[in-house]
Amino acid sequence: MNKKVLLVGGCGFIGHNLALKLTEDNFKVNIVDSLGVNNLYSINNEDVKNKELYGSILKNRIDLINENQINFTIQDARDYHAISRLYDEINPDIIIHLAAVSHANKSNKDPHSTFDHSLRTLENTLDFAKNKKTHVIYISSSMVYGDFNNKEVDENTVCNPIGIYGNLKYAGELIVKSYNQVFGLPYTIIRPSALYGERCVSRRVGQIFIENAIQGMDITINGDGNEKLDFTYIKDLIEGISLCCKKKEAINEIFNITYGNSRKINELTEVLKKEFENVKISFSKKEKFMPERGTLNNKKAKDLLGFFPRFPIEDGYIKYIRWYKNFWENLRNAK
Repeated sequence: MNKKVLLVGGCGFIGHNLALKLTEDNFKVNIVDSLGVNNLYSINNEDVKNKELYGSILKNRIDLINENQINFTIQDARDYHAISRLYDEINPDIIIHLAAVSHANKSNKDPHSTFDHSLRTLENTLDFAKNKKTHVIYISSSMVYGDFNNKEVDENTVCNPIGIYGNLKYAGELIVKSYNQVFGLPYTIIRPSALYGERCVSRRVGQIFIENAIQGMDITINGDGNEKLDFTYIKDLIEGISLCCKKKEAINEIFNITYGNSRKINELTEVLKKEFENVKISFSKKEKFMPERGTLNNKKAKDLLGFFPRFPIEDGYIKYIRWYKNFWENLRNAK
């Protein structure tokens, strides 16, 4: 190993977990993050619940980064000249581009900010990488597929995204591939799905369920609960990304890095009930611009990378719930 890896937006949910994993795998990890998108510098200005809880979780991310002696620079990746100087100083072998507004609803409400943080930052990364032929790993999304026309999709399925978030993620993919066509830039595109896991504050489905249950609040499911998602534990995703850093077979490829077996949202709540027996669940109208989804076939990642996910929701979600319970209890005791 000993390759230098730069994580742009590396203090986010995926990024900080990935930084810890890559450091463990003996990569030389550098993080660049403004902390201004769904992070420490923005959380107090955002209209979200549980601000105190989220602030503690975000601080915990920074503590883990510091404890593992990971190089971390606070810098807005939209600033072309500043970020270019930083890229030159670090001179990475691999850039993993995570910078984005990573929430579909927020993207649809504020498309300008989403474009700015998602595509402008990517443009700056690619402009540096094209000259040195730096391997760029772009974290996309299962949302690029739009409505699943079959029970599962693979990397050859035609993408037809819905809404701002999915379309900007797909635009990012096309831009990355165009830099390969024009400049010979080596790339890897990764499509995760329905992530859950420790230290997430993005208010994903699995996270909201746990937070409500811990606080004795009811849970509301958008839809009838029979919608299927390919729920993927964060440790499976970061294992897949780590393999993309190690394997030459990842170059110029697109991968579904997911658990590879969609489950009903009602099944997720059944796992939740094992830890919160008295939780009450109700249903509401499904949110607009949320596509019908299912399984992301991950056979390509298995065959080319040796990627084998290890955490079905019965294991991964239970681990996440118990971590959250412990964190919540420690936070209450510290008051």
